[in-house]
Amino acid sequence: MLTTQKRETIVVYRIDTQNGVVVRTAPINLRALPAQRDLIDQAAAAQGKSRSDFMLEAACARAEEVLLDQTFFVVDEQAFRAFREILDAPPTGNPGLARLMAVVPPWPAGEH
Repeated sequence: MLTTQKRETIVVYRIDTQNGVVVRTAPINLRALPAQRDLIDQAAAAQGKSRSDFMLEAACARAEEVLLDQTFFVVDEQAFRAFREILDAPPTGNPGLARLMAVVPPWPAGEH
């Protein structure tokens, strides 16, 4: 059985330079499963936000992560050499990591 679902419109912000008011101008339309909508609504309510505000904030944060992971950095030869030296250097001692790795796990060996 097919049913129609309410569409949620999410928009991005621009700053109105006339009076500094944030104005939403670009629509973004989504379709979701009821369970997805309910989950988003629950999380938005937990943060005291509207569905649109929550979804826009979450989508923008994820978009920034994706783009930052693909950023290309240009450095001069000296900076690149220093960077390579750090990467190529042997690892330094880490007592905390050594203690952690020495702990015997509570599960039998070979299980994950």
